[in-house]
Amino acid sequence: MEPACRKDKQKQKDTPNRGDRAKQKSAQQELKQRQRAEIYALNKVMTELEQQQFEAFCKQMQPQAE
Repeated sequence: MEPACRKDKQKQKDTPNRGDRAKQKSAQQELKQRQRAEIYALNKVMTELEQQQFEAFCKQMQPQAE
C-alpha cells in the first residue's frame, strides 16, 4: 500500500507545478508580445528617421545638380 500512497503524494505535488508552468508560459507569451511591439515601434521610428535623412540629403544635393 505504501507505493500507492507515494503516487498520490507525487500527483499532489505535480498539480501546483502544472499551474506554475501555465503561468510561466503565459508570462513568456506576454513578454514576447511586448518585445515584438517594442521592436515594431522602434523599427517605425528608425524608418522615419532614415527617410528624413534621405530627404535632407536629396535637398542638399539638388543645388549642385542644377
